[in-house]
Amino acid sequence: MPELPEVETTLRGIRPHLAGQRIEAMVVRDPRLRLPIPPDLPARLAGALIGPLSRRAKYLLMEVAGGSLILHLGMSGSLRVVAAQAPPMKHDHVDLVLTDGRALRFHDPRRFGLMIWTPDPPAVAVSRHPLLCDLGPEPLEDDFDGDHLYRASRGRRVAVKSFVMDAAVVVGVGNIYASESLFLAGIHPARACHRVAAVRYQRLAETIRTVLNASIVQGGTTLRNFVQEDGNPGYFARSLRVYGRTGQPCLNCGTRLQERRIGQRSSFYCPSCQH
Repeated sequence: MPELPEVETTLRGIRPHLAGQRIEAMVVRDPRLRLPIPPDLPARLAGALIGPLSRRAKYLLMEVAGGSLILHLGMSGSLRVVAAQAPPMKHDHVDLVLTDGRALRFHDPRRFGLMIWTPDPPAVAVSRHPLLCDLGPEPLEDDFDGDHLYRASRGRRVAVKSFVMDAAVVVGVGNIYASESLFLAGIHPARACHRVAAVRYQRLAETIRTVLNASIVQGGTTLRNFVQEDGNPGYFARSLRVYGRTGQPCLNCGTRLQERRIGQRSSFYCPSCQH
């Protein structure tokens, strides 16, 4: 699943191509996404000037006249800027045809993504739309820190890995990034979140920020179905320290890395470095 760094990479890749463009037409080849594309949406978007493009968690928000288009890549989706006449591939479900002869093309093999309309501008939608209003802070912004994690963890007994993957606590810390951040912070992923001290949460907030920023710089973690906007795969996977390395030696101490299920997700850790 594309996570926050992959979505941020997509945002940075497509945003320069959309500035100042109008949507000449919306071509819907298959409306059956996680939420069906409303049949009146193509008429609503035809001729609309594209405004700023932003991100909230793993949602992209495109401001257009009279509201916003909310996009989500789902489990396997991607967005590309292509020549409008380029033959669509299988699972190329939607094109936003632009005035310069190109198109923003939405590809989603598993159809868990979405493309929906709200009459609110992005600044209002993030606080009012039901998909966005209950989300936690952005991990790369100033209101996210160790104090926030410590306060949110009081009275809760879930594993700390499940805790930081909760989008109501902080957005965008997916399975890969949770495993990597907890390793750097020296925290065992199965430790109950209420048993993590404030000073250790400060360290964890810093490592979450470090891991996500590094992934964004390197183009996002390479997942089976993710490539960048320009078609090249991300390369952060080459920097993974624990994720997917079960049985291999820890890069810090040489102990064999272990794997266990936490919250129905595979979790990777060093039994010596993390406690």
